[in-house]
Amino acid sequence: MQLRPLMYVCAAMALAAPGVFAKSTAPKQADDGKPFVQTGMASWYGSEFKGHKTASGERYDPESLTGAHRKLPFNTLVCVTNLRNNRSVIVRINNRGPYIKSRIIDVSRAAARKLDMMHSGVARVRIEKFTPDKGAQKAGG
Repeated sequence: MQLRPLMYVCAAMALAAPGVFAKSTAPKQADDGKPFVQTGMASWYGSEFKGHKTASGERYDPESLTGAHRKLPFNTLVCVTNLRNNRSVIVRINNRGPYIKSRIIDVSRAAARKLDMMHSGVARVRIEKFTPDKGAQKAGG
């Protein structure tokens, strides 16, 4: 049996019904208007991933203010606040992760620098969805 015709059939079926064969992590919408606040541990990833493709398809730039989150849609802006020193930075979600269960977000090297967490590698943070016209959206307000 030749595999090439079977490959074409599988590819056609996957294109025709993508939801049937794989769970999509594609963004639904960058801002659904709902407040989002989460508290937990953050880590950062650096130059060793420079130029690698992120889950959104763009190339990782350690000097851009970006982050990885498991569920937030790509292009969502979040305000990340280091709870130890109250430093904050706005990052754009463009990747999936972190892959360590105890962490809620991975941030770029530039964001880690602004949060003053490069030396420790991790920090307890609060992340809040950010809308340019409204600022950080507090839950319940």
